[in-house]
Amino acid sequence: MVFFHLPGLFEFYEFYRVFLKLFREHREYFYDWCDIGSIYGAPADCIWGGGRVGFGEDDPESVWSLTKEYDISARLTFSNSLLREEHLSDPGCNRLCELFSDEKNGVILHSDLLMGYLKEQYPEFYFVSSTTKVITDFEEFKKELNREEFRYVVPDFRLNREKEKLAGLSAEEMDKVEFLCNECCSFGCRDRKACYENVSRRSLGEYCPDHICRSADAQEGYRFSKAMENPGFIGLQDIRNCFWPMGFSNFKIEGRSLGSAVLLEFLLYYLTKPDDQLRVREEIYLDSMLDLF
Repeated sequence: MVFFHLPGLFEFYEFYRVFLKLFREHREYFYDWCDIGSIYGAPADCIWGGGRVGFGEDDPESVWSLTKEYDISARLTFSNSLLREEHLSDPGCNRLCELFSDEKNGVILHSDLLMGYLKEQYPEFYFVSSTTKVITDFEEFKKELNREEFRYVVPDFRLNREKEKLAGLSAEEMDKVEFLCNECCSFGCRDRKACYENVSRRSLGEYCPDHICRSADAQEGYRFSKAMENPGFIGLQDIRNCFWPMGFSNFKIEGRSLGSAVLLEFLLYYLTKPDDQLRVREEIYLDSMLDLF
């Protein structure tokens, strides 16, 4: 099976409440060779959070109940790179861990300090090495894959095109790779690590000016059509004809800050059979309780 790891654990509760029911009751609408591996995210006020800031207003109890109902792995995105010892006692983050602490659930992280704390306090979690580490050197990436602490490692999207080197990984290493599919950031960007660090500072409540992306088309914001033109993009046919036959099975879709309407487009493209995409759209759009944005 191919497993997709989906964005918006605390951002898109109402959307997933509808979509997961549809995914279960009408499995024939979706490719039988793929499944949902996890849903990831963090609350807006989570100081351990990273990657995105200010998104995630849904009630943790409701979110937890939904993932339990559908037996889906919930991943807490704790990828702040600047955590210090005094941050580990944060009551909100620890309450979140107490709620979600379960062998089925995981934590996406950057900080080894935080990982040591979580291993001691909440040993049920599995760990995912965050793409916010911006590991672009392939040998460094292999070292990360060989760290026993991590069940999965999300490489920087620019390693997606290193197919010859990726093909040389062992089966055990391939099982741990989780590719970021739909990144829109410029392939030649040199500010990616600084951008993530800015997010980490703001998550901690530190004053700092917003990071300004210097890419020529940054003002356009995210466009799925633009992401498809990125050299690091992994499309549906790339998965089916290249990465899956090579031995890779885990693929991450970004989009925590993009809105539920864009998320739906991702799920239609990656998970839904073409002849059934209209049916899925109709089921989602016609749900009177759901307001796409």
